[in-house]
Amino acid sequence: MTADRFGMIVLEHHDCWELLRRSEVGRLAVAIAGRPDIFPVNFVVDHGSVVFRTAEGTKLAASVFGIAVAFEVDGYDAASGDAWSVVLKGRGREIEAIHDVFDALDLPLFPWHASPKHRFVRIVPDELSGRRFSVVERPERTAWAPPPTARPE
Repeated sequence: MTADRFGMIVLEHHDCWELLRRSEVGRLAVAIAGRPDIFPVNFVVDHGSVVFRTAEGTKLAASVFGIAVAFEVDGYDAASGDAWSVVLKGRGREIEAIHDVFDALDLPLFPWHASPKHRFVRIVPDELSGRRFSVVERPERTAWAPPPTARPE
């Protein structure tokens, strides 16, 4: 493991995948009409990619018709005081071939919301990176409080 210039541990790819496998919820970042948007999604890791379910709409369209997507997952261990973040960048592709859809239906991936989510999207990574770091203690309020206002004489 190596540390970056800020002292954060740069995670190896296998560590990033392990953290992704242990997570259930991430954030999908897309660009829609030139503007960024972020969606929380539950997901699974499958064959070196991330798979999530969705319905027809903005999330699906932006995931598969856009240039690229980013997917991010964070975690924090209160006992150790360590936090981590993993970011995957790549292309989203809808799973459409019937045999691939049947395979996706066998994944342990279930919608958390009652609305139907019959579409599956696979994010195939071009880039994968992760960092782990110790969370610093919060400084005393006096260290970051704004200066008192001057009183008129």
